[in-house]
Amino acid sequence: MDFLKAEIARKRKQVRDTVDLKEGQKSFKRSELAAAQRELYLKKQGESAAKRKKFVDFEQESRVEGAEEQDIQSPTDVIPGEEQAVLLPRNEVIRRFREREEPIRLFGESDEDACRRLRRIEILTPDVTKGLRNDFQAAMDKIEAEEQAELLRNEGDNDQNETEADIANAAAAAAAQDDITMENIIEMAKKAGNDDEKHDQEFLYTYLKFLVSYRARELNERPKEVKQTAGGRLDSAIHQQTESYLKPLLKLLRKRRAPPDILPALTAIGKNMVDRQYVVAGDWYLRMAIGNAAWPIGVTMVGIHARTGREKIFAQHVAHVLNDETQRKYIQALKRLMTFCQRVFPADPSKCVR
Repeated sequence: MDFLKAEIARKRKQVRDTVDLKEGQKSFKRSELAAAQRELYLKKQGESAAKRKKFVDFEQESRVEGAEEQDIQSPTDVIPGEEQAVLLPRNEVIRRFREREEPIRLFGESDEDACRRLRRIEILTPDVTKGLRNDFQAAMDKIEAEEQAELLRNEGDNDQNETEADIANAAAAAAAQDDITMENIIEMAKKAGNDDEKHDQEFLYTYLKFLVSYRARELNERPKEVKQTAGGRLDSAIHQQTESYLKPLLKLLRKRRAPPDILPALTAIGKNMVDRQYVVAGDWYLRMAIGNAAWPIGVTMVGIHARTGREKIFAQHVAHVLNDETQRKYIQALKRLMTFCQRVFPADPSKCVR
């Protein structure tokens, strides 16, 4: 109670200090309090603005003196066209900054300074189409850049070929170090699917890493003439895209945090792929990707009675490929590995997907 009285007394004293009361005046209007607070605020802002202006003037004088003494800035440092940048309207400047993912205004920057900064960025980094490309185009560009870098290295020094720019070289080296063989994977597949989620995720992680590294070694062993063709670059780009798509799934499997709603389907797919039952694996893939129930599109409750079969719409019948973009990507990459596995480890025609 004493604390409350002390707080009330403090508030009253603060209000009295804000409002200039005359002698004998015990009360005041709320408008007088608001006017006094506004006047106090403007006074503080004026003092702050004066201090800021004094500081900026001091910085400008110091910069000018330093430039005169040390001759830091030369006439060649001025980028041509900066004086025309001030003619751009503010909304156009903001739009161009956002296209390039740059801040639209820096601290203490005026509109004229922002236009000059935009002009400088446009001259130094004219390419702004990177963010508009898809991931496949980015993979193709990376392949072409690696080929050009390899050609430059070969032309400059033919003896330095230790770091060859081939795709998935790190994945192949990691697989070789881990000494992963198909026999080990077959032994792990025998114990998979027995309600042991930890072992199932370990099996899937090992098997997918083995397939990715196997595909990488196959692509690395191609002749240089095949790699430089249009088809060779396309295969390399597809493999790089597949690797990037699989990274989130491999990370979840490594940390034993795979989604529990699709883990049984993934385990069944991997086990049937090891057994070369590709038709059964394809059925499990379709069941996981697009589901096996009618999609609840549109109005599902048109009256007081429930729709027939509506209770069948639950987690096992949901199209998981549509859940989010990341899940769609690694499910698509899994399908590519299934096709590659069927080609490398063939089975009877009756067990293969046409």
